[in-house]
Amino acid sequence: MTGSRRTGFLSALAIFMVLSGNAQAFGFKDVADKAQALAREKYEQPAQAPDFLVNLGYSDYQSIRFKPDQSLWRSGKSRFQVMMIPQGSFYSHAVKLNVIDSEGVQPVGFDKTRFDYPNAEMAKRIPADLGYAGFKLTYPLSESGAQNQFLVFGGASYFRGVGANQNFGLSGRGIAIDTGLPSGEQFPAFTEFWMERPKADSDVMVVYGLLDGASLTGAYRFEIHPGQSTRMDVTAQLFFRNDIDQLGQAPLTSMFFYGDNTLRPRGEWRPQVHDSDGLLINDGETGEWLWRPLVNPADLQLSYHHVEKVNGFGLIQRDREFDDFQDNEARYDRRPSMWIKPGVENRESWGKGEVVLVEIPSGAESNDNIVAFFKPAEKVKAGESRRLQYSVTFGDPGITGQPNARAVRTFVGTGNTDGESGEALRLIVDFEGGDLAELRPGAAVVSQVSGGEGVEVLEHFVEYVEATDSWRLSVLAKPTAGKPLTLRGGLTKDGNAITETWTYLLGPKTDLRSNAQ
Repeated sequence: MTGSRRTGFLSALAIFMVLSGNAQAFGFKDVADKAQALAREKYEQPAQAPDFLVNLGYSDYQSIRFKPDQSLWRSGKSRFQVMMIPQGSFYSHAVKLNVIDSEGVQPVGFDKTRFDYPNAEMAKRIPADLGYAGFKLTYPLSESGAQNQFLVFGGASYFRGVGANQNFGLSGRGIAIDTGLPSGEQFPAFTEFWMERPKADSDVMVVYGLLDGASLTGAYRFEIHPGQSTRMDVTAQLFFRNDIDQLGQAPLTSMFFYGDNTLRPRGEWRPQVHDSDGLLINDGETGEWLWRPLVNPADLQLSYHHVEKVNGFGLIQRDREFDDFQDNEARYDRRPSMWIKPGVENRESWGKGEVVLVEIPSGAESNDNIVAFFKPAEKVKAGESRRLQYSVTFGDPGITGQPNARAVRTFVGTGNTDGESGEALRLIVDFEGGDLAELRPGAAVVSQVSGGEGVEVLEHFVEYVEATDSWRLSVLAKPTAGKPLTLRGGLTKDGNAITETWTYLLGPKTDLRSNAQ
């Protein structure tokens, strides 16, 4: 074969491979290769946005608005469309955006005219090459033809999602490093994304992300399924630059200002203010469902829940009625719950570890002060690589698939009804649902309660509450002065647990205890 004929043959073969779908497409391996190569290099922080943007107040930043008619894929009438996020305020660095389509990988160039600015002076100062800070995905959740925002990637490694008819609340993250430790927390960031353009009628979309930080890099694949609840199937490959004391897999971040189980801050008229009211854990070894109501502590508080294997964990918003909050603007009753579930075929790879809850003191609802994540028992060493698979679901509390009765309310008050001073506290826990719903009011339901170190459980009993069709656990407990109050309880019938396990931790300086002592 002559040189010219051979060249023609190879060109024809290449065309055939493209048309037959056999050409090598961009995918997860390409991102993993980038992350691995990046891990061998010295970490460099992303370039920051101009000071006048970083220093914008919240309301001023919110006044920079993306024009919906500039959304990616709008002209193709795709069910999925993409809105870009401007830099400014907390969104302090640019993130490269790319689209993967039939023509290959195409960068999404920055165009300042895609945004409306609050005034001409600000618009004039925006650099022509500024770059975007992230992106929002839209999809017809409410009705056909609508474009509802349902998933946002923006700020470090954060992402937020909702199911149908919900308002944005808590967030997920790609990874957490040393959260709550005295050494200080690191915040790796997504620096580049690749979005696969879905077919016009598709209900699934794939996004790839490249993560970079001082102690690790990572490649992520997000397979996104919006709907009544929104699920993302996540694959991540992590490459470690340094040893890490506390690696947080699949971290969740939320806000708890006050609730039923705390005193209402002076001057507050709303009954409760929180994005989530509890941490739920499903132990894969024992099958136990464990519920821990959140608190806003006086001091930083870390709790470690050991598991041989974890079936799932998440931050849940169980209060779902407007009357629970009476806030017509924030609508905390519409905030989503978020559930993490290790991939079925890869669940064992998470191994032993701890579900960690970090509760940070906060004097305002604008602060995200709650973090939860899985910490593997195996130490993280520099030069290692780890692969994770799990699903992240945003939706109502039913996304957990929990079958048993749940603690729907926790109340805490002083336990001294005789006028004498003391340190005893009365805790009230109302359980509803599951097998309890089938029991008659006179059923032989028994309470089981135990206290942690230094906690004296003075009494506990259970009674049926006809007004709410619930079963009420009442506990009187006395903690040691200066030590935390820790309790664990639930309800049984015929020796078998019929509710989840309720746990509680109240620090010595928190609300009622500080007043009682």
